Amino acid sequence: MSKTIVRGARILGGEVRDVLIDGETIEAVGTGLDAAGATVVEAGGQILLPGLVDLHTHLREPGREDSETVLTGTKAAAVGGFTAVHAMANTFPVADTAGVVEQVWRLGRESGYCDVQPVGAVTVGLEGKHLAELGAMHDSAAGVRVFSDDGKCVDDAVIMRRALEYVKAFDGVIAQHAQEPRLTEGAQMNEGVVSAELGLGGWPAVAEESIIARDVLLAAHVGSRVHICHLSTAGSVELVRWAKSKGWNVTAEVTPHHLLLTDELVRSYNPVYKVNPPLRTEADVLALRAALADGTIDCVATDHAPHPHEDKDCEWAAAAMGMVGLETALSVVQETMVDTGLLDWAGVADRMSFRPARIGRLEGHGRPVSAGEPANLTLVDPAYRGAVDPAGFASRSRNTPYEGRELPGRVTHTFLRGRATVVDGNLA
Repeated sequence: MSKTIVRGARILGGEVRDVLIDGETIEAVGTGLDAAGATVVEAGGQILLPGLVDLHTHLREPGREDSETVLTGTKAAAVGGFTAVHAMANTFPVADTAGVVEQVWRLGRESGYCDVQPVGAVTVGLEGKHLAELGAMHDSAAGVRVFSDDGKCVDDAVIMRRALEYVKAFDGVIAQHAQEPRLTEGAQMNEGVVSAELGLGGWPAVAEESIIARDVLLAAHVGSRVHICHLSTAGSVELVRWAKSKGWNVTAEVTPHHLLLTDELVRSYNPVYKVNPPLRTEADVLALRAALADGTIDCVATDHAPHPHEDKDCEWAAAAMGMVGLETALSVVQETMVDTGLLDWAGVADRMSFRPARIGRLEGHGRPVSAGEPANLTLVDPAYRGAVDPAGFASRSRNTPYEGRELPGRVTHTFLRGRATVVDGNLA
């Protein structure tokens, strides 16, 4: 069994310690650790975090391998410091059967760069009409616990209620893409001053908020778990805060891009800024940051949405919605939350590892950096600053809103069960 010593790391941003990895496990944490024949990684005071966990990743395989594959997506995840991702169900065919989720799960195991936990569809074909094989997907080798029609909203209240009731049997969770479809027909961007000036169809905040209000009430009524995907408005924050104050089993995520970017960027008509839900106002951004800081929003999830060049290099109205995010997520969180003083690195570990692993019931991830725990680890150099260059991405797609933008922080090493998947910032 191979041994590795990470020497002189600040664990969760705290005191400097050495970490001895033996095989797949952390053997010891302390000072002056040594082991014969061990590979030594000189951390030099860098931040050591538990491996990051993403609750919301689009890997596109099967069906859209021109955008991404499980292999390229997990490589991108490793570069970004992730040791586990949840792969969303809107593939071709849709991940609405045990067979498809097992295929994605096995592809993840074969990739070796991070663990892939498939997310099952709530409804057959994401069509919102009939429940998918929730029990069969849970009982499959993939052991699905999270279900979502992400990309589409489960807008039928009866279907949503039945799904919430069904997953109670195995402590599952329904992750809702909160978008009232009738209120967003033809919508191109956030409804507000900028959309009015540009003459683009507006996407009102109430289209998100009305679904969240309904679903937290439904979850409370049936005593089940609901998770709100990519929450994006100040009003949504207040609804989640209210639901949590009632003791209801409600969790929520925010994307890195909704913590940083605003709808003012759409004035450029650059489709790289076209995303679902849309970029909102500065007031929304500040509310999201505050809610992530105080724990109202449980976690950061990338909503990594890769698209091929031709789906973005076109006029705004015809462009696909979505941004890649795995390789830049931690840097954006450092800029918006750590460097602003809203979160410390222990808070980052909580919002990007501990909580998402707990929400997804993902064993072996989101664990403390201590002896006896799985060696899923991420080493980060917070002093680094550099411009984002998508040409160097491990992802197959390049649709990042940060091209040329200087961001802080860089993942130097990622360990998946003790095996280095990233060394000195490069794939191992």
